[in-house]
Amino acid sequence: MKGKGENQNKLINEKSPYLLQHAYNPVDWYPWGDEAFQKAIAEDKPIFLSIGYATCHWCHVMAHESFEDEKVAELMNDAFVNIKVDREERPDIDAIYMTVCQMMTGRGGWPLTIIMTPDKKPFYGATYIPKESKFGRVGMLDLIPIIKEKWKKEKTKIVKSADDITESIKSFTPEGPGEDLNKDISDYAFNQFKSSFDEKYGGFGRAPKFPSPHNFMFLLRYYKRTKNKEAVEIVVKSLDEMRMGGYLIILDMAFIDIQRIDSGYYLILKRCYMIRQCF
Repeated sequence: MKGKGENQNKLINEKSPYLLQHAYNPVDWYPWGDEAFQKAIAEDKPIFLSIGYATCHWCHVMAHESFEDEKVAELMNDAFVNIKVDREERPDIDAIYMTVCQMMTGRGGWPLTIIMTPDKKPFYGATYIPKESKFGRVGMLDLIPIIKEKWKKEKTKIVKSADDITESIKSFTPEGPGEDLNKDISDYAFNQFKSSFDEKYGGFGRAPKFPSPHNFMFLLRYYKRTKNKEAVEIVVKSLDEMRMGGYLIILDMAFIDIQRIDSGYYLILKRCYMIRQCF
């Protein structure tokens, strides 16, 4: 068995539990950032972008079949610069490339697989890809050599296709920057959380619930700015109910694994920080 230090990749310094799950894959993963894109430009390689999240079943299936497999990893590292994104950490990136996948394939989902040029222009989109080709679906072992060969021999054609796709996607995305965040927008967001808050079991809406840490972080920041105790009470109630769940592990002040049938919580490998110092 290999030591834990072996196969350590660039995800090891990330904070996302989902990304950290892949920090010891044999795939040479990079987080989304300049380092990965500069490497792709310098080595003239396309980028393999994989987007998922911690509770995604098929994300774990693809990880086990392909990203933990030495042969697939060798092919990926040779042909691509590989980037992993947690959709819950970067919903902006996920939204853009999910639209691309839906345009190209007519469907979407996770794991989201995008292959693109070093300047972030996509030319291939898919969701789950099996390790081996089956049931009329191309597998990673066949797909990667095909992409590598086409990039080598038909790069100009691929880049032109990527440019066309990028132009098409612009019609689905707003031009210019969004509105500045102001008090009215923050108040509106808080009222949305308040209206959907489950006063009996915490969280928002009906079961099944998949708590997102950034929702709680917004409410804590909202409380810090406005001193509205309802915001922090929503967070405390939700975390207390999660803490009282049937199965719980706490590590570094973070909920790691929670399951509670009656309250509708189904949570695996999520970090929902209990930050009480705000009040």
